[in-house]
Amino acid sequence: MASSKDAVVLTVDGQEVRVSNPEKPYFAERGIRKIDVVEYFVAVGEGILFALRDRPTTLERWPGGVFEGARLSTRMDNTGDAFYQKRVPKNAPDWVPTAHITFPSGRTADEIAPDSVAVVAWCANLGTLTFHPWPVSKGDVEQPDQIRIDLDPQPGTDFSDAVWVAPHVRELLHELGMEGWPKTSGGRGVHVYVPIQPRWTFPEVRRAVIAFGRELERRIPDRVTMSWWKEERGEKIFIDYNQMARDRTIASAYSIRPKPHAPVSAPLDWDELPDVSPFDFDVLTMPARFRKVGDKHAGLAGHAFGIEPLLELAERQARDDGLGDLPYPPDYPKMPGEPMRVQPSRARRPTSAEG
Repeated sequence: MASSKDAVVLTVDGQEVRVSNPEKPYFAERGIRKIDVVEYFVAVGEGILFALRDRPTTLERWPGGVFEGARLSTRMDNTGDAFYQKRVPKNAPDWVPTAHITFPSGRTADEIAPDSVAVVAWCANLGTLTFHPWPVSKGDVEQPDQIRIDLDPQPGTDFSDAVWVAPHVRELLHELGMEGWPKTSGGRGVHVYVPIQPRWTFPEVRRAVIAFGRELERRIPDRVTMSWWKEERGEKIFIDYNQMARDRTIASAYSIRPKPHAPVSAPLDWDELPDVSPFDFDVLTMPARFRKVGDKHAGLAGHAFGIEPLLELAERQARDDGLGDLPYPPDYPKMPGEPMRVQPSRARRPTSAEG
């Protein structure tokens, strides 16, 4: 480590990574500084690089740190205290690789596609806390190689409810000849990753996840919902199928979430899941766990499942139950076969004259 005035220069994977304002508080309640954040990512480097390697990745940047009242902008003008960076910054060094992707709008961008821990550390110096990789490789950005099942607790439910549903996810995956790898979201949810063969398009993989979620909902209807509309979900775990739509991403394993206690998304073994709390894993505790147990998602590399059973399930659901597509996110163009994208309570009801 070398110093330059108020900056620190780290050597990571043979590259010099300059950390400006290293003493800046990033999580003041925990005493975590900017340099601590960068060094955290280096400490779990093998794990987060496995999660990000060669994947187009959106950066969630908090350059001022996490503080009460900080606002995350979802607009493309990068306003607010924090923002999403979907295009490679203009000042990126030539050793930061990119991937060319197309958004649902048809616009394109070159996104960072990390190939080294040095790239991750460089992004962390920009204030990146959460990395949002696409479920594709830069070699083929049109065909996902992962299914990501997002168990999203709704109001009235919490992490324990997502944990309760998780074994049912695994059981159904096994019935389909598949396996999943769980992790905490870093918040209240649970994510399950399933490696698949990159042979299908985003709409096809999304359709497969819809079929999976519907079957799970059929089996445990009191605990799981597939309703896109919040007013219809109730106190259940929502299977967020639109996380498999193009340009929709999930916080990567080992990403830091912007909460005061600096939690991180933690890969787990299935048998660990019932006994942990999301508060167990943070910037200060994860490096020691990683040194002890390694990357619990490393097993993803040895598998690539076909999704034919899920597509066949989707066909049966359509034929036998009349179940078609579900709504896309509101910023998407109208998609072929998509149902009406109107909140049920606001849908226009027929008048008596219309019958």
